[in-house]
Amino acid sequence: MSKHGISNHIRKLRFEHGEMTQQQLADQVKVTRQTIVAIEKGKYSPSLDLAFKIAKVFEIRLEQVFSYEPEND
Repeated sequence: MSKHGISNHIRKLRFEHGEMTQQQLADQVKVTRQTIVAIEKGKYSPSLDLAFKIAKVFEIRLEQVFSYEPEND
C-alpha cells in the first residue's frame, strides 16, 4: 500500500499480459517508464485519465487495476 492509500496490480497484470515490460506499457499510455515504475511502487498516484488508460490497455475495469483504502488518521 502506498502512502496515498492507493495500491495497484500493474506489475502482476504486465506479467499476465505476455510479460509486458514497463517501457511497453509506458509507450501505450504515453508516459515515461519512470512514471510506470513510480506508480507500481506506490510512490506516485496517476491522474484519473492515466489510470483509465492503464486499465484500457489491460482491457479491464479501473477497480481491477487500482484499489483505494482510506488511511486512518
